[in-house]
Amino acid sequence: MLGSTHGTLTTHFRARVEACGETPRTAVHSTTAPAADGADPAAAVDVSGRPLHADVPDLDRFFRPESVAVIGASDAEGRPNTGITRQLIAWADRVGARLHPVHPTRTTVFGLACHASVADLPEQVDLAVLLVADPLPVIEELAESKVKFAVAFASGFAETGDAGAAAQARLATAVQRSGLRLLGPNTNLNAFEEFRDDLDGPAIALITQSGHQGRPVYTLQELGIRLSHWAPTGNEADLETSDFISYFAEQPEVGAIACYVEGLKDGRSFLLAADRAARAGVPVVAVKVGRTETGARMAASHTGKLTGADRVVDAAMRQFGVIRVDGLDELQDTAALLARARKPLADGVVVYSISGGTGAHFSDLATEAGLSLPTLGRAKQDELHQWIPEYLNVANPVDNGGHPVGDWRGRKIIDAILADPAVGVLICPITGPFPPMSDKLAQDLVDAAEESDKLICVIWGSPVGTEDAYRTTLLGSSRVATFRTFGNCITAVRAYLGHHRFTGTYRSPFDDAPRTPSPSYRKAQALMRPGQQLSEHAAKQLLRAYGIRVPREQLVTSAAAAVRAAGLVGYPVVMKASGPQLAHKTELGLVKVGLTSASQIRDAYRELTDIARFENIPLDGVLVCQMVEKGVEMVVGVTQDDLFGPTVTVGLGGVLVEILNDTTVRVPPFGEDQARAMLGELRGRALLEGVRGAPPADVEALVEVILRVQRMALELGGELAELDINPLMVLPRGQGAVALDALAICR
Repeated sequence: MLGSTHGTLTTHFRARVEACGETPRTAVHSTTAPAADGADPAAAVDVSGRPLHADVPDLDRFFRPESVAVIGASDAEGRPNTGITRQLIAWADRVGARLHPVHPTRTTVFGLACHASVADLPEQVDLAVLLVADPLPVIEELAESKVKFAVAFASGFAETGDAGAAAQARLATAVQRSGLRLLGPNTNLNAFEEFRDDLDGPAIALITQSGHQGRPVYTLQELGIRLSHWAPTGNEADLETSDFISYFAEQPEVGAIACYVEGLKDGRSFLLAADRAARAGVPVVAVKVGRTETGARMAASHTGKLTGADRVVDAAMRQFGVIRVDGLDELQDTAALLARARKPLADGVVVYSISGGTGAHFSDLATEAGLSLPTLGRAKQDELHQWIPEYLNVANPVDNGGHPVGDWRGRKIIDAILADPAVGVLICPITGPFPPMSDKLAQDLVDAAEESDKLICVIWGSPVGTEDAYRTTLLGSSRVATFRTFGNCITAVRAYLGHHRFTGTYRSPFDDAPRTPSPSYRKAQALMRPGQQLSEHAAKQLLRAYGIRVPREQLVTSAAAAVRAAGLVGYPVVMKASGPQLAHKTELGLVKVGLTSASQIRDAYRELTDIARFENIPLDGVLVCQMVEKGVEMVVGVTQDDLFGPTVTVGLGGVLVEILNDTTVRVPPFGEDQARAMLGELRGRALLEGVRGAPPADVEALVEVILRVQRMALELGGELAELDINPLMVLPRGQGAVALDALAICR
């Protein structure tokens, strides 16, 4: 989970942007994007016509309807619909809704008057639950009756293959025409579960595409964690995960949103929903399956949707503050902590234990995970040694040796640690019950938590879990976060601290997304060739249009012209074949480097054109280029993702780019902070800082190129299938960056 810092543009970058005919961004914080000419902000679109704000459905009448119709209701014993009808009657009673059974051959169902059809309902209903095999014929009836919401349990749609996908498409079209909103198909009864009403505090709202996968979070209620909603989205023919994220982010009782996601219906909608949650400061914790090829296949077979390239999904989630976890146990523990814990007062974590081995073990794992374990100051250590023997370490981790927790000293130690201003979290691993010391320790931690604004976490390591100190003392506290494993505690605490760093400085990238084309776009459009790959020369002209620096070069069509061009460009030079079908020139021997004389130029020209003729490769000429040697080779590019559209990739470049595979990705729009964060994620980022005597690279110029390429991705997203700048030579600090080669494929 990345923190986010938003800084103003550098003077260098501001001047370059203005020279390109664009307006530089500012660091003014805003939670809503300005609307042009008094227009509705929710209707704002970016330069490519995509929305800039989430469309939040009013789901109040879905979760708390005043009237409900059950289509296909039954009270015949042994029928599946009978159990569902019984559960819906109980749910309607809990939420105070009037329920109307609908069945063509029954007059009553469970003592309630039954109606033959939707048209016979005595009132307009808010919610219709469809217990029918084919919901399509019912949709039009519901539309005529002005029903607001419907739920379709039926399966046999996109999850079954092409025929099912076609049926689901017909259903989605009918729903869109009807004006109602549909949950499903292939969903279940989870939205109508009974939630405990005796729990208080912020709640978890749950979204799952597979109902069974939400059970671990639902059972948190047995541990005293409140749940407010459960949205089982199924195949998402209409209502989707993004709709519920947007809605839950605005509900005052929701402290965190927990999601189990198999496939995203629409990448843009997901980003807008995550943005809304980030603006509201509501954490979103998600398990997203599809990390592996096998997982992706299984997800598609279950929900019939794209799982998306996982690296792009991962980057998009990180970019908008969605906390991605791997397991349902992590989802459970992380969502519970984020829902209930107060904002941290500091990032420092102190590990406190009754065993030096336990403290050292946990500290190693926590440090490796990126948590900050500050060394306590000398004065604080001296204070702790009033109650802890001098020979024990109290610098962090704090080892009390065991005996002090059994008497009055235990609480003194805890209070002293919490009083340190550098400490935001105290974690106490109790690897097993050791009464009476562990009982006293648990009670002291609970009592201290009630009086402190700082987070106290306990790992209860006993495999039994029936001990009174665990079941009653720890789980009975709404202030102590209790875990069963080291790993889950570390994951949750890291997410907790990261979430608050992120939202504390979050600025929505949609606020600064370009609404109108730049002058650069108009220049670039003239260069595009639909369905074709541009030559290197044409691709570099595209870069020039967006103010991205390229070497001095000339395109020539004769050896004599090549010699003249070399004189103008300046020796030494590079010569490269240029043609619309050339992607990997080096492998074909179509690049000549370090040419220093007219004779070498003439020989190189003949050799390049001979190779191209032999390989039957059409050329538009030969490029005679300035030779740029000293710098760090990077790659910056644009690709199209099935879910999110244009994405920007940055990494170490050169001829080994595929082997090194040291790249990272972002989904536009994003700001300067994310461009810099991309560089921080690279394994080879030290190369930019200068290694083995090399000077530091011009990172400011590299960030500038990333943002300009992002502008290209936004403006040319519908016309540019792929862009590859490799290598982008990043020169020493203050000297800029030069695109030595470029490949562009038009859509």
